[in-house]
Amino acid sequence: MSRASAVRFVSAADAQAVGLTALGDLRRGARGHVIQVGCGLAGCAPGTDAEELERRLLEIGFVEGASFEIVHEGLIGHDPIAIKLDDLTVALRRKEAVAVLVRLEADEAEFDLPGATDMKAEAAA
Repeated sequence: MSRASAVRFVSAADAQAVGLTALGDLRRGARGHVIQVGCGLAGCAPGTDAEELERRLLEIGFVEGASFEIVHEGLIGHDPIAIKLDDLTVALRRKEAVAVLVRLEADEAEFDLPGATDMKAEAAA
């Protein structure tokens, strides 16, 4: 069982406490990595089958660890969004994108293991 499916955050406060946010809440230029896929945090939009949405997102490539960047937003309501996901670009409605929990690149440095910055400095030297 992957770590993404084993960990479920029960509230927005729990996710925010560890630096996670929903992909559908982000704006153009945001970058980071996928942490979890599923409707557990924000809930699915009315009329959306949670299992079907999770399956579709996983098939597209929204898997744990995949890197992403939001490269475009629609003109009206900033919806849909275009997401560069590893080596492909996909479009999602924001109501579907809220089912993807991500950690932004700027936040990842805060959660590095102790000593990781020392190893990065040594590698750069």
